[in-house]
Amino acid sequence: MTTPVPHPAPPRPTPPAQTRPVAATREPATAGEPMSGAASVVRALEAVGTDVIFGIPGGAILPVYDPLFDSSMRHILVRHEQGAGHAATGYAAASGRVGVCMATSGPGATNLVTPLADAHMDSVPVVAITGQVSQSMIGTDAFQEADIVGITMPITKHSFLVTDADEIPARIAEAFHIASTGRPGPVLVDIAKSAMQAETRFTWPAEPDIPGYRPITKPHVKQVREAARLLATSRKPVLLVGGGAIRANAAGELRALVDLSGSPVVTTLMARGALPDSHPQHLGMPGMHGSVAAVAALQKADLIVALGARFDDRVTGRLDSFAPNATIVHADIDPAEIGKNRLADVPIVGDLREVLRDLAGELKREHTQHGTPDLQGWWTQLDDLRERYPLGWTPTADGLLAPQHVISRLGELAGPDAIYAAGVGQHQMWAAQFIRYERPRTWLNSGGLGTMGYAIPAAMGAKVAEPDREVWAIDGDGCFQMTNQELATCALEGIPIKTALINNSSLGMVRQWQTLFYGERYSNTDLNTGHQTARIPDFVRLAEAYGCVGLRCESAKDVDATIKKAQEIDDRPVVIDFVVSRDAMVWPMVAAGVSNDEIKYARDITPDFERDE
Repeated sequence: MTTPVPHPAPPRPTPPAQTRPVAATREPATAGEPMSGAASVVRALEAVGTDVIFGIPGGAILPVYDPLFDSSMRHILVRHEQGAGHAATGYAAASGRVGVCMATSGPGATNLVTPLADAHMDSVPVVAITGQVSQSMIGTDAFQEADIVGITMPITKHSFLVTDADEIPARIAEAFHIASTGRPGPVLVDIAKSAMQAETRFTWPAEPDIPGYRPITKPHVKQVREAARLLATSRKPVLLVGGGAIRANAAGELRALVDLSGSPVVTTLMARGALPDSHPQHLGMPGMHGSVAAVAALQKADLIVALGARFDDRVTGRLDSFAPNATIVHADIDPAEIGKNRLADVPIVGDLREVLRDLAGELKREHTQHGTPDLQGWWTQLDDLRERYPLGWTPTADGLLAPQHVISRLGELAGPDAIYAAGVGQHQMWAAQFIRYERPRTWLNSGGLGTMGYAIPAAMGAKVAEPDREVWAIDGDGCFQMTNQELATCALEGIPIKTALINNSSLGMVRQWQTLFYGERYSNTDLNTGHQTARIPDFVRLAEAYGCVGLRCESAKDVDATIKKAQEIDDRPVVIDFVVSRDAMVWPMVAAGVSNDEIKYARDITPDFERDE
């Protein structure tokens, strides 16, 4: 059944940013203009084109919040610094622009550690501005002091500590340059309170000059030619597309190479949408929960052309058994990735857009000289696998909703132009499998770090970046309880995201592993949120308490109607509590640490790759 809100929701408050004076027409700061270091921070953020900041004030960052009050930039007051960091990440991932978050010293800054690590793993451009205790107090264990530069050094592209007010504009300019160029990633700028309070003269650097930072963008022509020769002569090629294709805004160039090569394509979890799912050469997602055809294609390939991919363990399975007969071409803007996990026979360092353009040009030349390769036998094998082992699910034994059905219907009704931000776990994998992605930057998730609590704040950031798009957070009942306080932010700031809560009353992926590998001993995975008489918490009432619309759906016949009802509401956030079976599992599956050859299509069903030779 569908449960509507039992009481009318309160009127949506006017966003605070619209009730205070702003200086939208203020002239840019002129060179040498006197101001405080705090005002210099605000002017520098304006100068790099920042339009939104997600943050929370506190003592050490408070000097910045005073001039921020008069800025044209929108500040969104989140309820937890982790929410600020993930919102900045969602903003950046959806838009391609740099996301900005702000926090105070000590615990405010340390609460940004998880989202910074998350952005670092997934190569998302974020700049975090944190306050620090005054310079004279650094190292004294002062109140709310933490060495956030030291803490974040391994999980950022770079971290700055600024103690001189005169350096603020240059450091912020450099932070944005580092975050957005080369392999994107997060940068931290930690500013001492004494520098914010000092007087300075604003000087904007003409161009960031960072010794030793020179990202390579143009690939070496000899390597590209060799890659083209291999692709033109291979009989079992596969294009392995990673998230770098999306970060590089290279979807158009990728499509051109795919069409030209005729090769099968697999897109990793981070690359969903880089190539439309509807493209006939697209085999889907590889890896631990990838399609059988995608996994088999990599295992049986004689050539893998990896484009902005990391060869991480969730894709390769047991590394020494991964693609044993394949020659590897590896293209990436980060030279540290090439050869890190799998030896590259042909390494190509460069911006992926340029790599793809050059590779397509060289491949055309190869085709002109030597003709196109005969891939008919290869496609016969792969098409047979696609036909025999499609993605699907079985009806639930307990009569509760099948989560796969809910997510597939959501994808059909919201469509390919919507943005979907997932938490981490079973619902994340089902969202990657059963929603069809036709364009880049419509699928946001925590791929590398696997951060529970990512979905709600990331969806908030995505909606701020793309206000005209429908934005859905697909979350689990475990993830949701980590960051759902940001629904209050959404309600107050007029950010009408929609949440599909896949509520199986469990830590679902952990429970699946307990089912398969721990003898069904369900130690500490029951969350008591959906299947018991007492729902703790009651997510519908919780949504209402946050100023959102709360709905509940427990029957398959009501799924479409409930989703459509949520779609009709656009003046406040909506949360749908979908009560689903806890026994549903994610298939296919390659168990951790085993070969991809041992993929299970379903429990106790292993595809016979040898038959498909």
